[in-house]
Amino acid sequence: MLGNQAFACTPAKKSLKLSSIMNTKRLILAIVVAFVVLWVTDFLIHGVWMMPDYRGTQQLWRTDAAMGSRMGWMLGAQLLFAITFVLLWTRWADTARLGCAIGYGFLMGLFSGTWAIIMYVVVPMPGSIAAKWFFAGILQTILLGLVTFFVYKPKSAPVKM
Repeated sequence: MLGNQAFACTPAKKSLKLSSIMNTKRLILAIVVAFVVLWVTDFLIHGVWMMPDYRGTQQLWRTDAAMGSRMGWMLGAQLLFAITFVLLWTRWADTARLGCAIGYGFLMGLFSGTWAIIMYVVVPMPGSIAAKWFFAGILQTILLGLVTFFVYKPKSAPVKM
């Protein structure tokens, strides 16, 4: 199968339920770290690197004040993304190697990046903005995969007697 060969990981559990070997402290830490990494990289991508693109197409976007008034929604969405990303990762964490973390991040980037293509279709914006969103998002989720790989570690499996 492509997923197992290309990214060297196999599912460790049959469900996403919290198991006896799930490391709850590391899970919470991984979610917090993923959220911070997501927030910082989003600021660098959108608040710094792409700001000239946004200023050049100002008529398409909300004002800074209007965006600021909705920042709670942005924080909530970023937290939801981090929680989902890390919880899905726990499915492979027991057997994962570094290549799996990179592959997982890449696939999550492809999955979540489709919104950039859809936005290009429905919003009259330059294709360069959508392309930057798409490719920056893939790099961002690869970074999130690496961070999650290094932060989240499952507990040792219980010893059976």
